[in-house]
Amino acid sequence: MNKLILLLALVSPLACAQSLVSEQEMRDSMNAPAQPRPKFVAEKDAPKIVVVAPNLAGNLSSPTPIQVNFEAANPSSVKPDSFKVLYGAFQIDITQRMLSAAKLTSTGVSAPSVTLPAGTHKLHVYVEDTAGRKGYRLVEFTIN
Repeated sequence: MNKLILLLALVSPLACAQSLVSEQEMRDSMNAPAQPRPKFVAEKDAPKIVVVAPNLAGNLSSPTPIQVNFEAANPSSVKPDSFKVLYGAFQIDITQRMLSAAKLTSTGVSAPSVTLPAGTHKLHVYVEDTAGRKGYRLVEFTIN
């Protein structure tokens, strides 16, 4: 029992944060040639995806909190099970990685601490409301 307590005391707080992507995934995404993609045009009254954290205008370090709020047009609400996060140029599905570190509700998703390697990141975030309208937001940021 004492060995377990000692081991837990030695674990770095950084090791407790959920890693969203590996350095290799980030490098592959950053080095990928630009891919033609259809333009996403939001439907009228589609849910909005609002980034609360991290502060995209500031200098970011890892680990970082991620908080995204969903705003649905009345009388609809966002269906939490429609939440999806794709990463980078290859749009790797990291939804389960995010959810393992986050709390998801119909009003948003909040992860107190996720790790990302230093570099530029692109998260493609999707949600759908109870009326079937799809919302999308590209979230781009750099970790120093």
